Amino acid sequence: MKLNRIHHIAVICSDYEKSKDFYVRILGLTPINEVYREERDSYKLDLEVNGQYQIELFSFPSPPVRPSYPEAAGLRHLAFEVDDIEEAVQFLTRLHVKVEIVRVDPITNKKFTFFADPDGLPIELYER
Repeated sequence: MKLNRIHHIAVICSDYEKSKDFYVRILGLTPINEVYREERDSYKLDLEVNGQYQIELFSFPSPPVRPSYPEAAGLRHLAFEVDDIEEAVQFLTRLHVKVEIVRVDPITNKKFTFFADPDGLPIELYER
């Protein structure tokens, strides 16, 4: 078996409209398909990152909360590459998103920081 690339990442949210606004308006992801699945009382929104389909945003009635932050077993965080970390932090801060202090990766010497989506899922920005 040969894996080609990551096809998508699925994110389950507790408040669909709030999370949709966050991922589309604040992070600037492009919706490419949205469907309501009546049998599951669930929305599914496919999102593009820079022209590539990468994230599925799901809503389900009363999903359980994340067990811990950020060291739960399983998915640790989403990470997006940016050209200018300071510019990205300023943008998010203007939109009232709480962003951690920018740090430098001691191995790559690249700048990075974290913030959270509306459900507390950690999101990393990593400078190119």
